[in-house]
Amino acid sequence: MRLTLHTDYALRVLIYLAVNTEERTRIQAIASAFGISHHHLTKVVQQLQHHGFVHTIRGKGGGICLAMQPARISVGAVTRALEPADHMVECFHDPGQCAIDGQCILAGALRRATEAFFATLDTISLEQLVRNRGETLRGRLDLPLIAVSG
Repeated sequence: MRLTLHTDYALRVLIYLAVNTEERTRIQAIASAFGISHHHLTKVVQQLQHHGFVHTIRGKGGGICLAMQPARISVGAVTRALEPADHMVECFHDPGQCAIDGQCILAGALRRATEAFFATLDTISLEQLVRNRGETLRGRLDLPLIAVSG
């Protein structure tokens, strides 16, 4: 299954926010870090907010942040929220326009494969994506490294 760019970008936004929990982040900073259009990323963030994954704060000192702990956000939930449910094949649409709709077992097989795909993604949390990789990811995203006292 292929994810849309919209979902890909949404996961990148969430990863960025998960490794930058110390402060609110401006969309422009994320757009610059990934080389993505600010305009396009704004639409992605609106969807993430709509589905409850991020909070947005307007005005001076505003920005975006995760709406919950990274451990509570599953890749499956994000993907399911942002991917169109019926985009794999035309017969997923109800009613289908295919001449052999109702006689072909392909739709059932593809639905089961899609369910297995999402079930696998449901087992992966945002926290798992960034665990033990925080400093490396921060470096790659041009975020300041966090000083560890001790």
